[in-house]
Amino acid sequence: MTQADFYEASMKALSLFEFGQRVAKEHGLILVDTKYEFGRSSDGSILLIDEIHTPDSSRYWLAGSYEERFKKGMEPENVDKEFLRLWFKENCNPYEDEILPAAPAELVTELAWRYVF
Repeated sequence: MTQADFYEASMKALSLFEFGQRVAKEHGLILVDTKYEFGRSSDGSILLIDEIHTPDSSRYWLAGSYEERFKKGMEPENVDKEFLRLWFKENCNPYEDEILPAAPAELVTELAWRYVF
């Protein structure tokens, strides 16, 4: 990737993120972070090649409660899969434990609901 390619991909990513933040804000959410995957077309153009702004690729916080929870040192309320990551972090070490505990059924149901959200 050349310096010019990097700059082009960076500008596209920043533009997409700004768009995602605006749309999230309109729905009472904060787009915290995300990932974008770029590739090249057969003519060498840089293209977006994967999903964007989904629960798999992004983290969202509820805007209405963010400031109060931040002041109290609490985790922000979220509508992505972060809550499940936090559960595993509290109940095991997913990076070292060979066998992970099964997540409670209510968490699995909650995850499914958030993907439909």
